[in-house]
Amino acid sequence: MDNSRRTFLKNAALVSSTMAVSRSVSAQDTSATNYRRIAVEETFSVPEVLDAMRELVERDPDREPGLSAPPYVVTDTIRALYDLGEGRIAAMDAARVDKQVLSLWSPGVQVFDPAQGTELARLVNDRLVEAIRAHPDRLAGLATVAPQDPEAAALEIERAVSGLGLNGVLINSHTNSEHLDNPRYWPIFEAAQALGTPIYLHPRTPPVQMYEAVSDYTMDGALWGFAMETSQHVVRLLMGGVFDEFPELTIVLGHMGEGLPFWLDRLDQVSARPGMPRLQRRPSEYFRDNFLITTSAMFWDPVLEFCVAVLGADRILFAIDSPFAPAERGTQWLDAAPLSDADKRKIYHENAERVFSL
Repeated sequence: MDNSRRTFLKNAALVSSTMAVSRSVSAQDTSATNYRRIAVEETFSVPEVLDAMRELVERDPDREPGLSAPPYVVTDTIRALYDLGEGRIAAMDAARVDKQVLSLWSPGVQVFDPAQGTELARLVNDRLVEAIRAHPDRLAGLATVAPQDPEAAALEIERAVSGLGLNGVLINSHTNSEHLDNPRYWPIFEAAQALGTPIYLHPRTPPVQMYEAVSDYTMDGALWGFAMETSQHVVRLLMGGVFDEFPELTIVLGHMGEGLPFWLDRLDQVSARPGMPRLQRRPSEYFRDNFLITTSAMFWDPVLEFCVAVLGADRILFAIDSPFAPAERGTQWLDAAPLSDADKRKIYHENAERVFSL
């Protein structure tokens, strides 16, 4: 074989190999662009709420442990929370997020007296709907309520979901150190179940009876206290018979379920012992049927694979927790995660579309 022939075959093989790689990359790129990325735990605030929070802390600094006033200086984070327009949309574009489901920054309006909390909740929901109407293809939202007045909160759920078209409710765990297993709060569950709307149970600083144990080393916040308090809240719901009373109720948990998927078998084993509360079903059955979890701020393959194995991809939704977690990292991580395209589509958008009626 002469040199020209060898050169031709070598070049042809190189071209063929390059084309194969190009086709592979193109297929991956096409698959990635086919995802509709909906992030369901994305935070906003309005000046009226932060102003009221500052006034509350100045007036009653011991209102509850861990409560501090938002900064008086408008930081980049506060600016991002306030932005319900072009700046937020630009940040979503940079991270390749198609839609955000917005919710009010924790602790929401749950630290105020009932009348002020209810009034602020209505203001927040009206303001949120204005933003959604300005960007209907990019924004959706969860209603704010003041559980400290359960009847008013139930009415606001009905107004916000049926009247304003919001897509669910967010409650920042405990209210005045009380949890939702207390039957006095059950009008909230009644309203949510009747409307078929989910409740996102979001973390906040632990209540007074738990706070001392996490007051050192900044453990009271995202490091540990948030997940610890919220997971305890959920176990109270599971063991308190809430889902026997409200079998169609849907609860959404962030941060890969606040550790509870890892604990489900232990809950089943211990709850079956003599003397434990009598339930119609095992805790894990309630969790698998009445709960969904999100990926917010938990961009780690091992925990994702574990949760898919325990709950199934149908029970997991994509979330970032922006602006407190890096949005671009969230989408890059899930794009590359060791899951099938079908499961990624469920987590990225199909589950959110179903659960939040998007």
